[in-house]
Amino acid sequence: MAGNSQRRGAVRKGSSKKGATVGSGGQRRRGLEGKGPTPKAADRPQHKAHKMAKAAAKRAGTGPSRTGQGRGGSGRKPKGSSEIVAGRNSVVEALRADIPVTTMYVAGRIDADDRVREALKTATERGIAILETPRGELDRLTDGAVHQGLALQVPPYEYAHPSDFIDPEAPGIPLVVALDGITDPRNLGAIIRSVAAFGGHGVVVTERRSVGMTASAWKTSAGAAARVPVALAPNLTRALEEYRKAGFFVLGLDMDGDVALPDLELATEPLVVVVGSEGKGLSRLVGETCDQIVSIPMSSAVESLNAGIATGVTLYEIARRRAA
Repeated sequence: MAGNSQRRGAVRKGSSKKGATVGSGGQRRRGLEGKGPTPKAADRPQHKAHKMAKAAAKRAGTGPSRTGQGRGGSGRKPKGSSEIVAGRNSVVEALRADIPVTTMYVAGRIDADDRVREALKTATERGIAILETPRGELDRLTDGAVHQGLALQVPPYEYAHPSDFIDPEAPGIPLVVALDGITDPRNLGAIIRSVAAFGGHGVVVTERRSVGMTASAWKTSAGAAARVPVALAPNLTRALEEYRKAGFFVLGLDMDGDVALPDLELATEPLVVVVGSEGKGLSRLVGETCDQIVSIPMSSAVESLNAGIATGVTLYEIARRRAA
């Protein structure tokens, strides 16, 4: 028996003799079991096809940023991300307002009412892609919103740069509106509409603590957003300083102003009108950067005006003085 033990030991130590290795039965069985079907190329993280599919999904707006659940999961969509408009009324209103749309999603076997028929007709006339989508997929696309079988995908807004409004060859006297802490998209839409109505050249918003160009802002602007560019400033104070260097006067709107609006003498100069939030007004650094703080005379029964209304009143007075 000792001899047999020595022979088995010699085989275990890597003898070139062919044959099964002692104790290899379990390994052989596991090797024959296999690892299941080979994953598709697009499902393998290290494969080029997977990376290409991921990049395509990001461009199409089907990644995390579309539902606002990007890094950190804050629920707020970053500026420049695509947006989903859900619900029959919202979809019809968005299409009527001529909001840019890339795709319309329609649930399979949808009960077509007047709103659905109008949405389909408008989308077809505008050449918008119409995709029939399972309701489960619509639930995912709309992040669980009440979509009623209808949704739109709004592409990322293409922002201008604040320096784009510094153009000596632009017609008229330069007039720009900058927003300091405005977070309501309806206010942004109303301000864009006023800028278009009174000869303004553009609107500046900030990357942080400020509303961006959402579908709601597009809708409130009543089409003016297609004519008035909106610029994105990383830092509003620096942008205002650049405007001052270019010869603009910076006016801040505040209820405790240095100058009442009827007494404004800078109306005929190149201007940047800065509008603060209703609650906090102008931030400290922005206020210190302004050449003048302007107030709108009001009845004592009213504490303050909505930011959109205050901007409209101010721009009207500037336009009236420039036309005189």
